Amino acid sequence: MIEVNNVHKKFNQKVVLKGIHLKISKGEIFGLLGPSGAGKTTLIKILTGQLEFEEGSVKILNKSVKELTGEDRKKLGIMMEQFGLYDRFSCMDNLKIFAEIYRIPYNKVKESLSMVGLEAAAKIPACKLSKGMRSRLQLARVFMHTPQIIFLDEPTSGLDPATSRAIHQMIIAKKEEGCTIFLTTHDMEEATKLCDHVALLNEGKIVEYGSPQEICTKYNHQKRIRLRLYDGRNLDFAHAKDSASEIYSLLLKEQVETIHSSEPNLETVFLELTGRCLQDNE
Repeated sequence: MIEVNNVHKKFNQKVVLKGIHLKISKGEIFGLLGPSGAGKTTLIKILTGQLEFEEGSVKILNKSVKELTGEDRKKLGIMMEQFGLYDRFSCMDNLKIFAEIYRIPYNKVKESLSMVGLEAAAKIPACKLSKGMRSRLQLARVFMHTPQIIFLDEPTSGLDPATSRAIHQMIIAKKEEGCTIFLTTHDMEEATKLCDHVALLNEGKIVEYGSPQEICTKYNHQKRIRLRLYDGRNLDFAHAKDSASEIYSLLLKEQVETIHSSEPNLETVFLELTGRCLQDNE
């Protein structure tokens, strides 16, 4: 569905993307992780034909992004923070404009508002919506024309946990319908929960790629098992067969309150590889 080969992009003398390679399959949720300024939004704009690039090739739906027609673009859904909403128009009127452009029946407007839980806000101007409600309206616009590929740029940034969970459920539902989803985020928990594969992007380069579990297992240098007992003690064991009998004994005696292995999370891996945090805003 998406194929990127050796893509380079610079603004004036600043190189933003340096030799990006990616292949994303149908029905996959792919996550591009990196701190602000890493090049995530730039790559989405290249993939959706909003930006030119100096070197390399990009294919969307088996066609060069430079050759996409208007009909091809109707198969793409794009959610970006400052993209696609008219502040003075109501939620319903925002979607009606989009429906008219894409020749979508107006009955899809109410259906889309209902899908994202905005039926009661249909007549409210977009400028008066909370950040979470704006995100839901943007998703309604993206979902309304049933795209084959959906690009989501930081879709839950700054939202409360309940709204984020609701948006996650919508994303998973679209995957189950067969959509391919390209997600950018600096939230490692979001990526771990949603993504089939992720790429870690730092200063325009992909420094690691794989499933979240594969990456975390690969960088599990410590290989330890940690137990917390009901009496308050914390015990640490090597992840080896020599530890099995002692751990088994504690479990039989029902002394174990919690047990954890030492795999790092994506945030820890990114820090090891780059010396930066995923939520680094600098």
